[in-house]
Amino acid sequence: MLQAEQTLQNRYQLQRQLGNNGIRQTWLAKDLQTTNDEQHLVVVKLLAFGGTVQWEDLKLFEREVQILKQLNHPRIPKYIDYFSIDDRNLWFCLVQEYIPGGSLKEMLTQGKRFTEKQVRKVAIEILTILIYLHELNPPVLHRDIKPSNLIWGEDNHIYLVDFGAVQDKAAKEGVTFTIVGTYGYAPMEQFGGKAVAASDLYALGTTLIHLLTGTSPAELPMRDLQIQFRELVNVKPSLVNWLEDITEPSVERRINSARAALDSLKKNRLSPTLLNVIRQPRESRVEIKKNRKHLLVKLPMRSQSIFDMIRFGTILLTIVSLELVILFTIFSVLLASISGFSLIILALLSLAFFRFTDGLLMNAFGYQHVHITPENVAIEQRLFNFCRQRQSAPTNSIRDVFQSVMYITNRRSFQMNNVKEEKEMVTIQTDNQRHSFGVGLSAIECVWLANEIKDWLRTVR
Repeated sequence: MLQAEQTLQNRYQLQRQLGNNGIRQTWLAKDLQTTNDEQHLVVVKLLAFGGTVQWEDLKLFEREVQILKQLNHPRIPKYIDYFSIDDRNLWFCLVQEYIPGGSLKEMLTQGKRFTEKQVRKVAIEILTILIYLHELNPPVLHRDIKPSNLIWGEDNHIYLVDFGAVQDKAAKEGVTFTIVGTYGYAPMEQFGGKAVAASDLYALGTTLIHLLTGTSPAELPMRDLQIQFRELVNVKPSLVNWLEDITEPSVERRINSARAALDSLKKNRLSPTLLNVIRQPRESRVEIKKNRKHLLVKLPMRSQSIFDMIRFGTILLTIVSLELVILFTIFSVLLASISGFSLIILALLSLAFFRFTDGLLMNAFGYQHVHITPENVAIEQRLFNFCRQRQSAPTNSIRDVFQSVMYITNRRSFQMNNVKEEKEMVTIQTDNQRHSFGVGLSAIECVWLANEIKDWLRTVR
Protein backbone atom coordinates (compact mmCIF):
# COMPACT_ATOMS: atom_id res chain seq x y z
CA MET A 1 0.00 0.00 0.00
CA LEU A 2 1.57 3.27 -1.11
CA GLN A 3 1.72 6.10 1.42
CA ALA A 4 3.30 9.51 1.97
CA GLU A 5 7.04 9.62 2.75
CA GLN A 6 7.54 6.20 1.15
CA THR A 7 10.59 6.14 -1.15
CA LEU A 8 10.57 4.31 -4.48
CA GLN A 9 13.76 3.05 -6.12
CA ASN A 10 15.70 4.75 -3.30
CA ARG A 11 15.13 7.99 -5.17
CA TYR A 12 11.52 9.21 -5.33
CA GLN A 13 9.98 10.13 -1.98
CA LEU A 14 6.18 10.32 -2.20
CA GLN A 15 4.69 13.54 -0.78
CA ARG A 16 0.95 13.62 -1.48
CA GLN A 17 -1.51 11.97 -3.80
CA LEU A 18 -2.69 14.10 -6.72
CA GLY A 19 -5.21 11.70 -8.20
CA ASN A 20 -6.66 8.20 -8.12
CA ASN A 21 -9.09 6.93 -10.75
CA GLY A 22 -9.20 3.34 -9.52
CA ILE A 23 -6.68 2.12 -12.09
CA ARG A 24 -3.92 4.68 -11.77
CA GLN A 25 -2.52 6.70 -8.91
CA THR A 26 -0.65 9.97 -9.35
CA TRP A 27 1.70 11.28 -6.68
CA LEU A 28 3.80 14.38 -6.12
CA ALA A 29 7.28 13.28 -5.08
CA LYS A 30 10.76 14.57 -4.30
CA ASP A 31 13.67 13.46 -6.45
CA LEU A 32 16.33 12.78 -3.80
CA GLN A 33 19.14 12.43 -6.34
CA THR A 34 19.14 16.03 -7.50
CA THR A 35 22.40 17.95 -7.18
CA ASN A 36 23.21 20.82 -4.82
CA ASP A 37 20.78 19.46 -2.22
CA GLU A 38 17.89 20.83 -4.32
CA GLN A 39 14.61 19.09 -3.48
CA HIS A 40 13.32 18.73 -7.02
CA LEU A 41 9.63 17.86 -7.36
CA VAL A 42 8.42 15.28 -9.86
CA VAL A 43 5.16 13.54 -10.71
CA VAL A 44 4.99 9.76 -10.31
CA LYS A 45 2.18 7.93 -12.14
CA LEU A 46 1.60 4.35 -10.99
CA LEU A 47 -0.39 1.51 -12.52
CA ALA A 48 -1.17 -1.49 -10.26
CA PHE A 49 -1.22 -4.56 -12.50
CA GLY A 50 -3.77 -7.23 -11.70
CA GLY A 51 -7.35 -7.26 -10.48
CA THR A 52 -9.46 -4.92 -12.62
CA VAL A 53 -6.43 -3.74 -14.58
CA GLN A 54 -6.36 -5.45 -17.97
CA TRP A 55 -3.58 -5.99 -20.49
CA GLU A 56 -5.04 -3.16 -22.55
CA ASP A 57 -4.48 -0.76 -19.65
CA LEU A 58 -0.85 -1.82 -19.41
CA LYS A 59 -0.40 -1.43 -23.16
CA LEU A 60 -1.71 2.15 -22.98
CA PHE A 61 0.58 2.88 -20.03
CA GLU A 62 3.66 1.55 -21.81
CA ARG A 63 2.68 3.38 -25.00
CA GLU A 64 2.58 6.62 -22.99
CA VAL A 65 6.08 5.89 -21.69
CA GLN A 66 7.51 5.20 -25.15
CA ILE A 67 5.94 8.31 -26.66
CA LEU A 68 7.05 10.60 -23.82
CA LYS A 69 10.64 9.40 -24.25
CA GLN A 70 10.57 10.78 -27.81
CA LEU A 71 8.89 14.11 -27.10
CA ASN A 72 10.82 17.31 -26.60
CA HIS A 73 8.59 20.35 -26.23
CA PRO A 74 8.79 23.09 -23.56
CA ARG A 75 5.04 22.85 -22.83
CA ILE A 76 4.98 19.06 -22.36
CA PRO A 77 6.31 17.62 -19.05
CA LYS A 78 9.62 15.86 -19.68
CA TYR A 79 10.07 12.12 -19.24
CA ILE A 80 12.43 11.23 -16.36
CA ASP A 81 12.20 7.53 -15.48
CA TYR A 82 10.23 4.28 -15.85
CA PHE A 83 10.45 1.22 -13.59
CA SER A 84 8.40 -1.39 -11.77
CA ILE A 85 8.22 -2.34 -8.10
CA ASP A 86 6.75 -5.32 -6.29
CA ASP A 87 5.11 -4.15 -3.07
CA ARG A 88 2.41 -6.80 -2.53
CA ASN A 89 1.13 -5.50 -5.83
CA LEU A 90 3.11 -5.18 -9.06
CA TRP A 91 3.38 -1.46 -9.77
CA PHE A 92 4.52 0.10 -13.03
CA CYS A 93 5.83 3.62 -12.43
CA LEU A 94 6.32 6.57 -14.79
CA VAL A 95 8.19 9.64 -13.53
CA GLN A 96 7.74 13.03 -15.19
CA GLU A 97 8.69 16.65 -14.68
CA TYR A 98 6.39 18.52 -12.29
CA ILE A 99 4.73 21.70 -13.60
CA PRO A 100 3.94 24.20 -10.81
CA GLY A 101 0.48 25.64 -11.37
CA GLY A 102 -3.14 24.55 -11.41
CA SER A 103 -5.29 22.66 -13.88
CA LEU A 104 -8.05 24.47 -15.73
CA LYS A 105 -10.50 22.03 -14.14
CA GLU A 106 -9.44 23.19 -10.67
CA MET A 107 -9.91 26.80 -11.75
CA LEU A 108 -13.40 26.04 -13.12
CA THR A 109 -14.33 24.22 -9.92
CA GLN A 110 -13.35 27.31 -7.96
CA GLY A 111 -15.82 29.35 -10.03
CA LYS A 112 -13.34 30.90 -12.43
CA ARG A 113 -14.90 32.32 -15.64
CA PHE A 114 -12.36 32.80 -18.37
CA THR A 115 -12.24 35.97 -20.46
CA GLU A 116 -12.07 35.97 -24.25
CA LYS A 117 -8.42 37.03 -24.07
CA GLN A 118 -7.58 34.13 -21.74
CA VAL A 119 -9.44 31.62 -23.92
CA ARG A 120 -7.56 32.82 -26.99
CA LYS A 121 -4.30 32.43 -25.07
CA VAL A 122 -5.17 28.83 -24.14
CA ALA A 123 -6.19 28.09 -27.72
CA ILE A 124 -3.02 29.51 -29.26
CA GLU A 125 -0.65 27.78 -26.83
CA ILE A 126 -2.33 24.37 -27.11
CA LEU A 127 -2.57 24.64 -30.91
CA THR A 128 1.17 25.32 -30.95
CA ILE A 129 1.72 22.09 -28.99
CA LEU A 130 -0.63 20.16 -31.31
CA ILE A 131 1.23 21.42 -34.37
CA TYR A 132 4.39 19.87 -32.91
CA LEU A 133 2.65 16.58 -32.03
CA HIS A 134 0.64 16.18 -35.23
CA GLU A 135 3.59 16.96 -37.51
CA LEU A 136 5.86 14.33 -35.99
CA ASN A 137 6.51 11.23 -38.09
CA PRO A 138 4.41 9.31 -37.27
CA PRO A 139 1.91 11.87 -35.89
CA VAL A 140 1.09 11.78 -32.18
CA LEU A 141 -2.56 12.25 -31.18
CA HIS A 142 -3.31 13.14 -27.57
CA ARG A 143 -6.96 11.93 -27.67
CA ASP A 144 -7.92 13.26 -24.23
CA ILE A 145 -7.72 17.06 -24.23
CA LYS A 146 -9.92 18.46 -21.46
CA PRO A 147 -9.62 21.03 -18.63
CA SER A 148 -8.05 18.57 -16.17
CA ASN A 149 -5.23 17.86 -18.63
CA LEU A 150 -4.32 21.51 -19.20
CA ILE A 151 -2.13 23.20 -16.61
CA TRP A 152 -1.93 26.97 -16.25
CA GLY A 153 1.66 27.19 -15.09
CA GLU A 154 3.05 29.67 -12.60
CA ASP A 155 5.10 31.02 -15.53
CA ASN A 156 1.78 32.02 -17.19
CA HIS A 157 2.09 29.37 -19.92
CA ILE A 158 -0.33 26.53 -20.68
CA TYR A 159 0.93 22.93 -20.50
CA LEU A 160 -0.56 19.75 -21.97
CA VAL A 161 -0.27 16.78 -19.62
CA ASP A 162 -1.47 13.17 -19.23
CA PHE A 163 -0.63 11.27 -22.40
CA GLY A 164 -2.36 8.15 -21.12
CA ALA A 165 -4.63 8.00 -24.17
CA VAL A 166 -1.93 8.86 -26.69
CA GLN A 167 -1.99 7.32 -30.16
CA ASP A 168 1.23 7.26 -32.14
CA LYS A 169 -0.16 6.64 -35.62
CA ALA A 170 -2.98 8.02 -37.69
CA ALA A 171 -6.09 5.90 -38.24
CA LYS A 172 -6.12 3.93 -41.48
CA GLU A 173 -9.07 2.64 -43.40
CA GLY A 174 -10.33 -0.58 -41.84
CA VAL A 175 -8.03 -0.27 -38.80
CA THR A 176 -9.38 0.53 -35.33
CA PHE A 177 -7.62 1.41 -32.11
CA THR A 178 -8.40 1.36 -28.43
CA ILE A 179 -11.45 3.51 -27.73
CA VAL A 180 -10.45 6.23 -25.28
CA GLY A 181 -11.56 9.76 -24.54
CA THR A 182 -13.88 11.64 -22.21
CA TYR A 183 -17.58 11.99 -22.98
CA GLY A 184 -18.50 15.56 -23.85
CA TYR A 185 -15.00 16.43 -25.03
CA ALA A 186 -14.15 13.63 -27.48
CA PRO A 187 -15.77 13.62 -30.98
CA MET A 188 -17.95 10.83 -32.33
CA GLU A 189 -15.31 9.38 -34.66
CA GLN A 190 -13.01 8.79 -31.68
CA PHE A 191 -15.61 6.59 -30.00
CA GLY A 192 -15.71 4.68 -33.28
CA GLY A 193 -12.00 3.96 -32.79
CA LYS A 194 -10.81 6.18 -35.65
CA ALA A 195 -9.19 9.27 -34.18
CA VAL A 196 -7.45 11.75 -36.48
CA ALA A 197 -5.71 15.09 -35.95
CA ALA A 198 -9.06 16.90 -36.20
CA SER A 199 -10.25 14.83 -33.22
CA ASP A 200 -7.82 16.69 -30.96
CA LEU A 201 -9.10 19.98 -32.39
CA TYR A 202 -12.68 19.02 -31.48
CA ALA A 203 -11.60 18.23 -27.90
CA LEU A 204 -9.77 21.54 -27.68
CA GLY A 205 -12.87 23.35 -28.96
CA THR A 206 -15.18 21.75 -26.40
CA THR A 207 -12.67 22.55 -23.67
CA LEU A 208 -12.61 26.22 -24.69
CA ILE A 209 -16.42 26.28 -24.75
CA HIS A 210 -16.36 24.92 -21.18
CA LEU A 211 -13.99 27.74 -20.17
CA LEU A 212 -16.26 30.39 -21.70
CA THR A 213 -19.60 29.07 -20.45
CA GLY A 214 -18.55 27.50 -17.16
CA THR A 215 -20.65 24.48 -18.14
CA SER A 216 -19.39 21.06 -19.16
CA PRO A 217 -20.04 20.48 -22.89
CA ALA A 218 -21.85 17.25 -21.99
CA GLU A 219 -24.49 19.39 -20.25
CA LEU A 220 -24.95 21.94 -23.04
CA PRO A 221 -27.83 21.63 -25.55
CA MET A 222 -27.14 20.18 -28.99
CA ARG A 223 -28.74 20.52 -32.40
CA ASP A 224 -27.82 18.03 -35.14
CA LEU A 225 -24.98 16.92 -32.81
CA GLN A 226 -23.53 20.48 -32.79
CA ILE A 227 -23.03 22.03 -29.35
CA GLN A 228 -25.22 25.12 -28.89
CA PHE A 229 -23.38 27.76 -26.89
CA ARG A 230 -23.59 30.96 -28.97
CA GLU A 231 -26.28 32.53 -26.78
CA LEU A 232 -24.37 31.73 -23.59
CA VAL A 233 -21.21 33.73 -24.28
CA ASN A 234 -20.36 37.38 -24.83
CA VAL A 235 -17.36 37.27 -27.14
CA LYS A 236 -16.58 38.37 -30.69
CA PRO A 237 -18.57 36.56 -33.38
CA SER A 238 -15.32 35.56 -35.08
CA LEU A 239 -14.29 33.49 -32.03
CA VAL A 240 -17.74 31.87 -31.81
CA ASN A 241 -17.60 31.01 -35.52
CA TRP A 242 -14.12 29.55 -35.11
CA LEU A 243 -15.21 27.41 -32.15
CA GLU A 244 -18.15 26.13 -34.18
CA ASP A 245 -15.75 25.26 -37.00
CA ILE A 246 -13.47 23.11 -34.86
CA THR A 247 -16.39 21.44 -33.05
CA GLU A 248 -18.19 20.58 -36.27
CA PRO A 249 -19.64 17.04 -35.71
CA SER A 250 -18.66 15.86 -39.19
CA VAL A 251 -14.92 15.28 -39.33
CA GLU A 252 -14.99 15.98 -43.08
CA ARG A 253 -16.32 19.51 -42.45
CA ARG A 254 -14.08 20.27 -39.48
CA ILE A 255 -10.79 22.14 -39.76
CA ASN A 256 -8.37 19.29 -40.39
CA SER A 257 -5.05 20.50 -38.98
CA ALA A 258 -3.77 22.41 -35.97
CA ARG A 259 -1.73 24.70 -38.22
CA ALA A 260 -4.82 25.67 -40.26
CA ALA A 261 -6.81 26.17 -37.05
CA LEU A 262 -4.13 28.46 -35.58
CA ASP A 263 -3.90 30.45 -38.81
CA SER A 264 -7.69 30.80 -38.89
CA LEU A 265 -7.86 31.94 -35.26
CA LYS A 266 -5.15 34.57 -35.68
CA LYS A 267 -6.74 35.96 -38.84
CA ASN A 268 -10.25 35.95 -37.33
CA ARG A 269 -11.47 34.29 -40.50
CA LEU A 270 -12.83 30.88 -41.35
CA SER A 271 -10.20 28.35 -42.34
CA PRO A 272 -9.42 27.96 -46.05
CA THR A 273 -9.82 24.22 -45.55
CA LEU A 274 -13.55 24.77 -45.04
CA LEU A 275 -14.15 26.88 -48.14
CA ASN A 276 -15.01 24.00 -50.42
CA VAL A 277 -17.46 22.38 -48.00
CA ILE A 278 -19.40 25.41 -46.74
CA ARG A 279 -23.07 25.27 -47.70
CA GLN A 280 -25.81 27.88 -47.38
CA PRO A 281 -27.30 27.72 -43.85
CA ARG A 282 -30.91 26.57 -43.74
CA GLU A 283 -32.09 29.75 -42.04
CA SER A 284 -30.38 32.00 -44.59
CA ARG A 285 -32.67 34.40 -46.47
CA VAL A 286 -30.15 35.14 -49.21
CA GLU A 287 -31.47 34.35 -52.70
CA ILE A 288 -29.09 33.50 -55.52
CA LYS A 289 -29.66 32.68 -59.18
CA LYS A 290 -26.97 32.06 -61.76
CA ASN A 291 -26.34 30.86 -65.27
CA ARG A 292 -23.56 31.48 -67.76
CA LYS A 293 -24.89 34.94 -68.62
CA HIS A 294 -25.27 36.43 -65.17
CA LEU A 295 -25.33 35.92 -61.41
CA LEU A 296 -28.05 37.54 -59.30
CA VAL A 297 -27.95 37.84 -55.50
CA LYS A 298 -30.75 39.32 -53.39
CA LEU A 299 -30.02 40.10 -49.74
CA PRO A 300 -32.52 41.55 -47.24
CA MET A 301 -31.36 44.68 -45.46
CA ARG A 302 -32.26 42.99 -42.16
CA SER A 303 -32.27 39.28 -41.33
CA GLN A 304 -35.79 39.13 -39.88
CA SER A 305 -38.38 36.40 -39.59
CA ILE A 306 -41.95 36.93 -40.82
CA PHE A 307 -43.00 37.62 -37.22
CA ASP A 308 -40.33 40.30 -36.91
CA MET A 309 -41.59 41.88 -40.12
CA ILE A 310 -45.20 41.93 -38.90
CA ARG A 311 -44.13 43.45 -35.59
CA PHE A 312 -41.92 45.99 -37.34
CA GLY A 313 -44.71 46.84 -39.79
CA THR A 314 -47.11 47.44 -36.92
CA ILE A 315 -44.64 49.78 -35.21
CA LEU A 316 -44.02 51.57 -38.53
CA LEU A 317 -47.75 52.15 -39.15
CA THR A 318 -48.19 53.46 -35.61
CA ILE A 319 -45.29 55.92 -36.00
CA VAL A 320 -46.48 57.08 -39.43
CA SER A 321 -50.01 57.60 -38.11
CA LEU A 322 -48.74 59.68 -35.21
CA GLU A 323 -46.51 61.71 -37.53
CA LEU A 324 -49.44 62.38 -39.89
CA VAL A 325 -51.58 63.60 -36.99
CA ILE A 326 -48.75 65.86 -35.76
CA LEU A 327 -48.04 67.18 -39.26
CA PHE A 328 -51.74 67.81 -39.89
CA THR A 329 -51.99 69.77 -36.64
CA ILE A 330 -48.88 71.82 -37.45
CA PHE A 331 -50.09 72.36 -41.01
CA SER A 332 -53.47 73.62 -39.76
CA VAL A 333 -51.85 76.05 -37.33
CA LEU A 334 -49.41 77.38 -39.91
CA LEU A 335 -52.13 77.66 -42.55
CA ALA A 336 -54.07 80.02 -40.27
CA SER A 337 -51.18 82.49 -40.41
CA ILE A 338 -49.61 81.76 -43.77
CA SER A 339 -46.24 83.43 -44.44
CA GLY A 340 -42.96 82.68 -46.16
CA PHE A 341 -41.33 81.69 -42.85
CA SER A 342 -44.22 79.36 -42.06
CA LEU A 343 -43.88 77.68 -45.46
CA ILE A 344 -40.15 77.06 -44.84
CA ILE A 345 -40.89 75.47 -41.46
CA LEU A 346 -43.59 73.31 -43.01
CA ALA A 347 -41.24 72.24 -45.83
CA LEU A 348 -38.46 71.30 -43.38
CA LEU A 349 -40.85 69.32 -41.19
CA SER A 350 -42.20 67.49 -44.23
CA LEU A 351 -38.69 66.68 -45.45
CA ALA A 352 -37.70 65.35 -42.02
CA PHE A 353 -40.87 63.26 -41.92
CA PHE A 354 -40.27 61.71 -45.31
CA ARG A 355 -36.59 61.03 -44.63
CA PHE A 356 -37.40 59.35 -41.33
CA THR A 357 -40.19 57.28 -42.89
CA ASP A 358 -37.98 56.41 -45.85
CA GLY A 359 -35.30 55.12 -43.48
CA LEU A 360 -37.82 52.95 -41.66
CA LEU A 361 -39.17 51.57 -44.93
CA MET A 362 -35.67 50.85 -46.25
CA ASN A 363 -34.68 49.14 -43.03
CA ALA A 364 -37.81 46.98 -43.00
CA PHE A 365 -38.49 46.26 -46.67
CA GLY A 366 -35.35 47.23 -48.58
CA TYR A 367 -32.84 44.79 -49.99
CA GLN A 368 -29.47 44.67 -51.70
CA HIS A 369 -29.26 43.46 -55.28
CA VAL A 370 -25.94 42.21 -56.67
CA HIS A 371 -25.90 41.66 -60.43
CA ILE A 372 -22.76 40.33 -62.10
CA THR A 373 -22.31 39.74 -65.81
CA PRO A 374 -19.12 38.91 -67.75
CA GLU A 375 -18.80 42.66 -68.40
CA ASN A 376 -19.97 44.44 -65.26
CA VAL A 377 -20.77 44.08 -61.55
CA ALA A 378 -23.44 46.28 -59.96
CA ILE A 379 -24.36 46.49 -56.26
CA GLU A 380 -27.65 48.27 -55.62
CA GLN A 381 -29.86 49.12 -52.65
CA ARG A 382 -33.49 48.75 -53.64
CA LEU A 383 -36.89 49.52 -52.13
CA PHE A 384 -39.97 48.00 -53.76
CA ASN A 385 -37.85 47.31 -56.88
CA PHE A 386 -36.73 50.95 -57.16
CA CYS A 387 -32.97 51.49 -57.16
CA ARG A 388 -31.92 53.86 -54.36
CA GLN A 389 -28.13 53.58 -54.47
CA ARG A 390 -25.71 51.95 -56.92
CA GLN A 391 -22.04 50.96 -57.13
CA SER A 392 -20.52 49.39 -60.22
CA ALA A 393 -17.21 48.22 -61.65
CA PRO A 394 -15.95 46.23 -64.66
CA THR A 395 -15.97 42.50 -63.98
CA ASN A 396 -12.45 42.08 -65.33
CA SER A 397 -11.21 44.45 -62.59
CA ILE A 398 -12.22 42.03 -59.80
CA ARG A 399 -9.17 40.62 -58.03
CA ASP A 400 -10.74 38.80 -55.07
CA VAL A 401 -14.02 38.11 -53.26
CA PHE A 402 -13.85 37.33 -49.56
CA GLN A 403 -15.45 37.48 -46.12
CA SER A 404 -14.45 40.61 -44.19
CA VAL A 405 -15.36 42.46 -41.00
CA MET A 406 -16.74 45.95 -40.38
CA TYR A 407 -16.62 47.62 -36.97
CA ILE A 408 -19.75 49.70 -36.30
CA THR A 409 -19.91 52.17 -33.43
CA ASN A 410 -23.07 51.63 -31.39
CA ARG A 411 -23.93 54.63 -29.22
CA ARG A 412 -25.72 53.13 -26.27
CA SER A 413 -27.78 55.35 -24.05
CA PHE A 414 -26.77 55.85 -20.41
CA GLN A 415 -23.18 54.94 -21.31
CA MET A 416 -20.28 57.34 -21.64
CA ASN A 417 -18.34 55.17 -24.07
CA ASN A 418 -19.36 54.03 -27.53
CA VAL A 419 -19.40 50.29 -28.14
CA LYS A 420 -17.85 48.86 -31.31
CA GLU A 421 -19.72 45.93 -32.79
CA GLU A 422 -18.17 43.51 -35.26
CA LYS A 423 -20.27 42.86 -38.38
CA GLU A 424 -19.48 40.28 -41.04
CA MET A 425 -19.84 41.16 -44.72
CA VAL A 426 -18.74 40.20 -48.24
CA THR A 427 -16.17 42.33 -50.05
CA ILE A 428 -15.33 42.47 -53.75
CA GLN A 429 -11.80 43.77 -54.26
CA THR A 430 -11.23 45.47 -57.63
CA ASP A 431 -8.13 47.15 -59.04
CA ASN A 432 -8.99 50.49 -57.46
CA GLN A 433 -11.35 49.98 -54.53
CA ARG A 434 -13.47 47.68 -52.38
CA HIS A 435 -17.22 47.15 -52.76
CA SER A 436 -18.89 45.59 -49.70
CA PHE A 437 -22.40 44.27 -49.12
CA GLY A 438 -24.30 41.85 -46.88
CA VAL A 439 -23.40 43.64 -43.64
CA GLY A 440 -24.87 41.61 -40.78
CA LEU A 441 -24.84 38.21 -42.48
CA SER A 442 -23.34 35.34 -40.50
CA ALA A 443 -19.72 34.36 -41.18
CA ILE A 444 -20.89 31.09 -42.75
CA GLU A 445 -23.21 32.97 -45.13
CA CYS A 446 -20.42 35.37 -46.09
CA VAL A 447 -17.95 32.58 -46.85
CA TRP A 448 -20.58 30.61 -48.78
CA LEU A 449 -21.64 33.66 -50.81
CA ALA A 450 -18.06 34.71 -51.55
CA ASN A 451 -17.36 31.17 -52.80
CA GLU A 452 -20.46 31.18 -55.01
CA ILE A 453 -19.34 34.42 -56.65
CA LYS A 454 -15.75 33.26 -57.11
CA ASP A 455 -16.87 29.94 -58.58
CA TRP A 456 -19.12 31.75 -61.07
CA LEU A 457 -16.34 34.16 -62.05
CA ARG A 458 -14.04 31.21 -62.80
CA THR A 459 -16.56 29.80 -65.27
CA VAL A 460 -16.82 33.03 -67.28
CA ARG A 461 -13.16 34.03 -67.38
